[in-house]
Amino acid sequence: MSIQFGIPRRQSVQVMIGGLAVGGDAPVRVQSMTNTDTADIDSTVTQCAELARAGSEFVRITVNNETAAAAVPRIRDRLEAMGSPVPLIGDFHFNGHRLLTDYPACAEALAKYRINPGNVGRGEKRDTQFATMIEIACRYDRPVRIGVNWGSLDPELIARMMDANARSENPSPAEEVMREAMVESAVGSALRAEELGLGRDHIILSCKMSGVQDLIAVYRMLAARSDHALHLGLTEAGMGSKGIVASTAALSVILQEGIGDTIRVSLTPAPGESRTREVVVAQEILQTMGMRSFAPMVTACPGCGRTTSTVFQELAEDIQDYLRDQMPIWRETYPGVETLQVAVMGCVVNGPGESKHANIGISLPGTGEQPSAPVYIDGEKATTLKGPNISEQFKAMVNEYISERFGAR
Repeated sequence: MSIQFGIPRRQSVQVMIGGLAVGGDAPVRVQSMTNTDTADIDSTVTQCAELARAGSEFVRITVNNETAAAAVPRIRDRLEAMGSPVPLIGDFHFNGHRLLTDYPACAEALAKYRINPGNVGRGEKRDTQFATMIEIACRYDRPVRIGVNWGSLDPELIARMMDANARSENPSPAEEVMREAMVESAVGSALRAEELGLGRDHIILSCKMSGVQDLIAVYRMLAARSDHALHLGLTEAGMGSKGIVASTAALSVILQEGIGDTIRVSLTPAPGESRTREVVVAQEILQTMGMRSFAPMVTACPGCGRTTSTVFQELAEDIQDYLRDQMPIWRETYPGVETLQVAVMGCVVNGPGESKHANIGISLPGTGEQPSAPVYIDGEKATTLKGPNISEQFKAMVNEYISERFGAR
């Protein structure tokens, strides 16, 4: 194992996807997926660009029919023309062998193919159709993710393993057989792909489940049996806080054990909610664990009876949104700005202390306190802000700090 971010990392085989390294000593990458109709080129291009702008390093798109397959090269060209050449991953189910064969421009435009061994075909067709997709990946030198999902696990495999377990003198619980079948499907399919000529440095594995403990257990098993690069994700995580909490609980444990090379947070967006939410959550999981930095983070107190005013809440939200919105520009202009730490505190109890720990922090007055707000820069008190425009004054100081510290030297 290598040591990265202070965490012993499982040493996986490195895979190159659209010029980005995955696995080995590369950082854990963030992936997302569109929910547009891929045949709708305009909406798919727009969403891919939004996800890339938010920081998604790979974007997966559905390729489910001929119209979608024909659209893929045009989507790729449009994104490159607008300066957003994010690597695209084609998500194939049921008919991927035919689409990749009949639409070679699609096969070439994609940076990676996702194959689900549970639905590439049944019986003899399964082996033939899986082989066709692997052969095309070899032809175009494209990596493949063999993605097993417990909602579409190969029924023949699970039936065979359940029957064998039932005949055993000491049968295992059904959930253990399910986990074993997941790993067997992934590892067995990877070995078959290698027999067909696809190198280990072109294979990523995943075993997605929707239960937190199931996911943790199955990835421990997968990591112990294979050195392929691994993609993590809690499938069908759900909406809102439930989806965020469940994904964080599962992925954090697995990542802390040094397992995982790419991640996706599979949130169900609320009606009208931006798809970029899943990118932000994935980034925040990695950043709060100290594994990567994507955007400056704001430390803010939760509030109490000392902070009956909403000023500190409004300022904390305003600053956090502002910093994240500016990141697509600042990545180029102010390298390293993603490591910035900002504190927005609401009273005198912990405010000054937290502000001193941040690069720049403000301690706003709590209920009954003097109407003044000391600002600390790199641990030292820099000034005290007063009056009705404290928020704007502090934002101006944040901008000045970023320009001076992270600007061109």
